[in-house]
This record gives sequence, structure tokens and C-alpha cells, in this order.
Amino acid sequence: MGVSIQYFIRTAQLKIFERYNVKKAICVLLTVCTAATVVSFSACAKDRDGALSSYDIYASYDSNAAVLDGTVKFSYYNDTENEITDLKFNLYGNAFRENSTFKPVSDAFKTRAYYAGTSYGSMSVSNVENCAGWNVGGEDENILTVNLLTPVYPEERVEITITYSLTPAKINHRTGITARCVNLGNFYPILCAYSKDGFVECPYYYCGDPFLSECANYNVVLDLPPEYAAATSGKLISETVAGDRKKCSYTLKNARDFAVVLSDQFNVISQNVNGVEVSYYYTTDKNSQVNLSAAAESLKYFEKTFGEYAYPTLSVVSTGFCYGGMEYPALEMISDSQDSANTVYSIVHETAHQWWYAMVGSDQLTNAWQDEGLAEYSTLMFFEKNPTYGFTRTGIINSAKNAYRAYFTVYSQLNGTVNTAMRRNLSEYAGEVEYNNITYNKGLLLFDTLRNSIGDARFVNSLKNYFKHNKFKIASAEEIYGNFITSGVDVEGFFDSFVEGKIII
Repeated sequence: MGVSIQYFIRTAQLKIFERYNVKKAICVLLTVCTAATVVSFSACAKDRDGALSSYDIYASYDSNAAVLDGTVKFSYYNDTENEITDLKFNLYGNAFRENSTFKPVSDAFKTRAYYAGTSYGSMSVSNVENCAGWNVGGEDENILTVNLLTPVYPEERVEITITYSLTPAKINHRTGITARCVNLGNFYPILCAYSKDGFVECPYYYCGDPFLSECANYNVVLDLPPEYAAATSGKLISETVAGDRKKCSYTLKNARDFAVVLSDQFNVISQNVNGVEVSYYYTTDKNSQVNLSAAAESLKYFEKTFGEYAYPTLSVVSTGFCYGGMEYPALEMISDSQDSANTVYSIVHETAHQWWYAMVGSDQLTNAWQDEGLAEYSTLMFFEKNPTYGFTRTGIINSAKNAYRAYFTVYSQLNGTVNTAMRRNLSEYAGEVEYNNITYNKGLLLFDTLRNSIGDARFVNSLKNYFKHNKFKIASAEEIYGNFITSGVDVEGFFDSFVEGKIII
């Protein structure tokens, strides 16, 4: 998932199976989310070099009330082939409501997430201007539907303004108030991605990253108490202080999200990498320079190996987080509760996501292996070239195999059968252990087997072409198959055996 439970959970999985007796394991492992329909995308074929939609966001944070009030002036550019009469926006902040249908964290991670006891939050819309009407609905009060005054035809624009309020829960999560920071991932209403079946609504399943959005341009103004510093996805354009408030303006082009982390305790160190300002934000960290170096060196390696990084900055933020890390375009949330080795691993993994998610998008709802497997294998490739960090290719591969086989054995004993298909909706995973093994571990093993079969040169060149041809798009799984096929090898059957769960590992 983009919530990277990666290496530190993988190594803990054997301990999980040892620690739980069969009765407890059944309770934890067989907790299944509500089923949802798999979405088929036509968006993967779009040319994202054309005009884009844009967000002009003004967000004011009240640290005393712990509330963020905002307006979004949204300019929608219709790059579909259809007339659009309604726009739909994901309201991810509503997942943290007391009565939400889909809980943002599982029982297994509840204690780690709710550090101060159970807490709730919400995202409420108070007004939408320049529309015929609007309502909040969806499966879990997670969708804002805006009825337009007149249809928007292909290559036309319409502008609306949304006024909203976000109350973050006290939780170590993407959107939440942690002990020392305020995590503002998914802090604004964001347009649902468009498929051949219409706008795709994203319920907030706790397994994986329940996010799907297309690239847009951003101008963001943060209105903050002056003692707060902001780590953001964007490049700082201006900063002014007047009285007891500070206003900071940012810009970001061709990005599928914009994220922010606030703190009144931040330290920051930076390094320039090929013109990109890489910054590490932390409150307490004796290994800050090592962590900055991991971010800078991995960015340099991935840029050289796969293609040019698209954004002027990269913010890596040590913050409260119940998993290992979380990627957003040009911003990474890294859990501050990890040991030094797992912190480095998470930073490299999340930096790889700048290529496989941020720049090259994919359907994280039904093909989570596509970005997670690639990010995990890219992480392995970096450590192969940088052994001083202490991770080895053999160690990573063996750890993945052992964890996957342990998962397979335990699930076989508990259920009598194991679903090892990789193409499935997030709602179909029984929990983090299954999700992690199918997307991270099996995804890693898929790409390693492929690389061993076709050789390093073809493998790397195919990934370069995949990046080049799908940058700023939502790429289908078939797109990645095709880039390996055009390199001169027939791998369709190979991918099918892994993705459809036919292969035995």
C-alpha cells in the first residue's frame, strides 16, 4: 500500500504468526472489509501533456481549536471524451468520523495509531459556489457531488469554489494530530479520477492506499500561527508575517496530490540534488544526516535509473505515523517510532514512490502491487548499489520469500485455501498481513524473477520506457506488460501467472 509497512512488518510477520494462537489468528486474519466492484480504466490512455485542472487552496489552521478551515477554487478541465454534468470529489477526512462505515485503521494497528485513546475527526462542506446544487453522500459520506449549471464539454473548463472545514483526529495517520506534528495528507476535497464508467469513488479501506486521482496544478496558501513551520509538496514562493499569523504560498505543477505536515518543533536540514532541494524535517533524530543522505542518494539513483524527477523539491518528514511511511508527490511521511535501519528503508521506499505513484500513477484500488511491488523492488536495486546502508539483495529477497511462505502456510491451515491473486480490490484483503504479502512481498518476487529471466539491461530499459510513456498518467497493468514485451520478450504469460495467482512460490 503506500502506507509502507514494508521491511519492518515483513520481518515481524513470522513473529506475528508465532505470537498469536490459532483462535486469535482467526479473529485477526479473517476480518474482511465490505466487497467493492473492480474498476476498469480508460484514463491510462490519456495524454497528460495537455491542459490540466487546477486547485487554488487557501487553508487556515487554528492550533487552539485544532481545526483547518479552507476554500478550494477549482478549475476543471474536461479532458474526457464525454460531456460532464456533475463533478465528484473524495472527502477523505470523513473516514475519521465516529460513525464511519470503513474504519481508517484495523484493530491490529489501533493502539499504535490512537496514541492518546480513541479520537475522531471529520471533513465538512459548508458551501459550493457556481453550481446548480451539491450534496455529500457516497458509501460513507465520503463523496461531494456538485451539479454543474451547464454541461462541460470536452476541452472546456468550469470553475467552482468549495468552502470546507477539516477537524483532524488525534491519530498517528495520514490525516491527524500526532504528539509533535499535524499530518495533513488528503486535507482538501479532491476530484475523483475519471474512468470509462465515470468518476471513481474511493471508500477509505484501511488496507492499502484508497486513493485515485489525476494530475493537476496547485497554488496553495497556508495561514498559520507564526511559530509553525510547514513541510509541503510545493515550492515556497513567498512568506509574510502580520501580527499573530503567517501566510506561506506554494506552487506545484502536474501532481496528483498535495500534502502538508505542520509542527512548531521542526528542525530542517537540506541538500541540493541535481537542482532539487531535498529537505529532511524532524523534531528529534540523532541520525538526521544519515536519513537526509538516504533521501538524496536514492533520489539521485532513481533519477539516473528510471528518468528525471519532475518536482523542484522533496520534503521528507519524520512524524507520528502508525505504519512505516506514506508517499505523496514531493513529500514523504516517515514514522518517527522506527529504529534507524527501518527509517532508512522507509525513506528509500517512499522516494521510489515518487516514480511509481507520484509521477507514474496506477490503479491503487485494484492493482496495488503495481506501484508497491515496483517501489519495493526499486528499493532493493538502490541498496544493491549502496551496500553501506547494511541491506543486501540476498537478505531482502530471502526475507520476502520466508514471510510470504509463512503467510501461505498459516492461511492454508486456517482457511483450507489461499487466494494469492494480486489483481483484486482493496476491500478483498483480510488484513495487513495478507495485503503486505501479496503486494509488497509477492510484488518484489515478481520483479526479481522477471529481472533474472530477461537480464539487467532489458529489465532496466523496460522500466525506463514504462516511466517515459506513462509519466503523469494513470497506467494500467497492461502498460507495464507492454513495455517488457516491446523489449523483445514475451512476458504476458509470466505476469498472468503471478497476478492471477497461478504460480507457486
